[in-house]
Amino acid sequence: MKETSLVIMAAGIGSRFGGGIKQLEPVGPSGEIIMDYSIYDALNAGFNKIVFIIRKDLEQDFKEIIGNRIEKIAPVEYAFQELDDLPAGFHKPEERTKPWGTGQAILCTKDVIQEPFAVINADDYYGKEGFIKIHDYLVNQMDPDVRPFDLCMSGFILGNTLSENGGVTRGVCQVGSDGVLEKVTETYELIMDGGEAHGRDEAGNPVKVSLDQNVSMNMWGLSPAFLMELEHGFPVFLENLKEGDIKSEYLLPKIIDRLISQDKARVHVLETRDKWFGVTYKEDKPAVSAAIKDLVSKGIYPERLF
Repeated sequence: MKETSLVIMAAGIGSRFGGGIKQLEPVGPSGEIIMDYSIYDALNAGFNKIVFIIRKDLEQDFKEIIGNRIEKIAPVEYAFQELDDLPAGFHKPEERTKPWGTGQAILCTKDVIQEPFAVINADDYYGKEGFIKIHDYLVNQMDPDVRPFDLCMSGFILGNTLSENGGVTRGVCQVGSDGVLEKVTETYELIMDGGEAHGRDEAGNPVKVSLDQNVSMNMWGLSPAFLMELEHGFPVFLENLKEGDIKSEYLLPKIIDRLISQDKARVHVLETRDKWFGVTYKEDKPAVSAAIKDLVSKGIYPERLF
């Protein structure tokens, strides 16, 4: 069987555990957190290994909350994302407190990933379909040795990914008739407004997006070669930061968009109609818990996952 890993970006969990840390808020009937459902779905889809990206100072608490429990049912590896983990010759600006972004997060896994892998956020519920489609693509269609940048992503429907409690950031996708991604654009503060969504682009300009638009939820299917690309690109990103810029991030959608524009990567969009849940805002939790309870009542999940 072809080896595949699930990489969960959890380094942004926070400096303490307990109340207020959204990724660790219980949402299931037996105290499950959102990550539990992602891991359950990924293992059922056929993924062989779980890789958690965390901060080193959270390691002990993280293992007590979820890591030790998951190690009993699947192989687990850890990668550590730190602000001062930079290429030779670069140093963290003293004022910098913002993480370096999802690109640096995935780069941190280069010593524990040698196989095709999927990437997800720790605090998003994705549904089952995306895991099944990405796993099937990684196993049956991706040939990293022949086409190292033949990648894939779950294409969610924007209307299925909005919060009723505030704006969200999504990677708005342009998809060709062949189902291949042509461009992905980070779009911010998206909220539903009638039959469409309103938000802003990176420059702060207002934009309108159809609710039927495919969007990225940072659920990617990637190859080991992509890690080398991240390693080559991170110093270039750092070199091009403007003086005093302490907020810019090395982001997966921008990196992948650049590879597409250079005709280096081909990204297949695997559309999923599953509805996203996430605790983006504290007010989201009751709705997420109710949605999970409904899925349990329909037999989609057991009362206790593990």
